[in-house]
Amino acid sequence: MTGTVEQSEFRHALSRFASGVTVVSTVEDGIDHAMTASAFTSVSLDPALVLVCSHKTSRFHGAVLSTGVWGVSILAQEGIAASAWFAHRGRPLESQLEGIAFHRGASGVALLDESLSWLECTTQASYDGGDHTIIIGAVTGAAVRDDLDDPLLYYRSHYGTMIRLPDSEKTVLGGDA
Repeated sequence: MTGTVEQSEFRHALSRFASGVTVVSTVEDGIDHAMTASAFTSVSLDPALVLVCSHKTSRFHGAVLSTGVWGVSILAQEGIAASAWFAHRGRPLESQLEGIAFHRGASGVALLDESLSWLECTTQASYDGGDHTIIIGAVTGAAVRDDLDDPLLYYRSHYGTMIRLPDSEKTVLGGDA
């Protein structure tokens, strides 16, 4: 039995799921493409795979499917302005990285400096996901920034960060997990 749910009810329910915030980027014909994505997750440790979902009507969608190479910047709290900027549709394409601190990965993709970590990926598969495409990437590079430790989180259309509680998994395990 297939049920239907109103789009507003679905969005309202999903807004109760807190997530980290990433900016996913690619470069096609010398032009950078980027988007904010909360629909990102790890898929497998061996081999190292991640996935991101891209809206089919976004400029990023066509570019990432064409290039097959992309980067993921897992944003720190300091990345809030960049997250809001790359979530805004209609921003100028050619100058969208102006004023954003970034560096280039080995694959040439832009990786935002205000991040906790970075991944570089090559597309391994893509699947239809309704109005989005589910893109699976093989991780070809990974790096961590040790001087930042506060993640940018998204919950109920608001940005936030986390409060560390004494009974966390890290505390129970007696060190870094």
